Amino acid sequence: MKQKLSTRRRMYDFALESTIYLCASITAMLLILLILYIFYRGLGTITWEFLTTSRSALKGTIGIFPNILFTLYIIFTSMIIVLPIGIGAAVYLNEYTTSKGLARATEFAIETLAGIPSIIYGLAGYLIFCQKMGMGTSILAGALTLVLMILPTIVRTTQEALKTVPDSYREASVALGSTKWHTIRTVILPCSLDGVVGGSILSVGRIVGESAALIFTAGTAYSLVSHYFDALGTSGGTLSVALYVYVAEHGRFDVGFSIAAVLMIIVLIININARVIKKSISHNR
Repeated sequence: MKQKLSTRRRMYDFALESTIYLCASITAMLLILLILYIFYRGLGTITWEFLTTSRSALKGTIGIFPNILFTLYIIFTSMIIVLPIGIGAAVYLNEYTTSKGLARATEFAIETLAGIPSIIYGLAGYLIFCQKMGMGTSILAGALTLVLMILPTIVRTTQEALKTVPDSYREASVALGSTKWHTIRTVILPCSLDGVVGGSILSVGRIVGESAALIFTAGTAYSLVSHYFDALGTSGGTLSVALYVYVAEHGRFDVGFSIAAVLMIIVLIININARVIKKSISHNR
C-alpha cells in the first residue's frame, strides 16, 4: 500500500519537477532559436554557385566548395586517427590496468589536455607538426593537432560507457571460455557503443567549429584540391576558418551566416548518419 504524501511534500515534488521541465524547455528553445536564426539569415543567400565553386578575385565569385572538402578531409583524417587511440586508451584504463598510480596519472593527463585552450594547441601544432616535422601548413598538420584536442573527449566518454557495462557480462563471457580480448571485443565494446557514438559526435562538433588552431596549422587557402591524398599535404581553410576570414577580415556577415547554415546542415547530417550506423550495428549484433 502506497504511503500518502503530505501536502508540503507533494508541493515540493511538483515545484522540483516543474523546475526540471522548465530548464529542459529553456535549453531546447535556445537551441531551436539559434538554429532558426542562423537558417533565417543564411539559407536565403545560399545558391548552387555558392556551394559548387571556389572563391576567385578575378571572376568576382564567392564559393565555398574547397572549404567544404577541406572540412570533410579534416573530419575524416582526425577521426580515423583518434578513434583507435582513444578507444584503446579507454579500454586499457578500464579493463587492463592494475596500477592505480598509472591510471590516476593517465586520467590527470587527459583532464589537463581537455582544459588547454585551442590557441595553445594551434601554437604547439605549428611548432611540432608544421616546423619540426616539416609538414608545413597542411590538412594533415591540422588533423593531427585536432587529434590532440579531441582525444580527451573520446577517452572520457568511452571510459564512462565502459563503466556502465555490468561485471556480470564479463564474468558470464569468461565462464563460457572466452578470452579477455574476445570478451572486450564481442561483449563490452558493443554494449558501450552509445558512449563511443556520443563521444564521436561531440568530437565532430568540435572539429567543425574549430578555427583558432587550424589557422596556425591548416592555413586559410581556398584552392580546390579534389584528391584526398594530395589535399593532406596542401594548405586549406575549413568552413569555420572561412567564416572567420569573411566576417572578421572582410565584414561579409551575409556570407558568414551562409557558411554557418552550411556548417549546421553538415553537423546534422553527420549526427543523423552516426545514429543510423549505431542502430544498424546494434541490430546486427
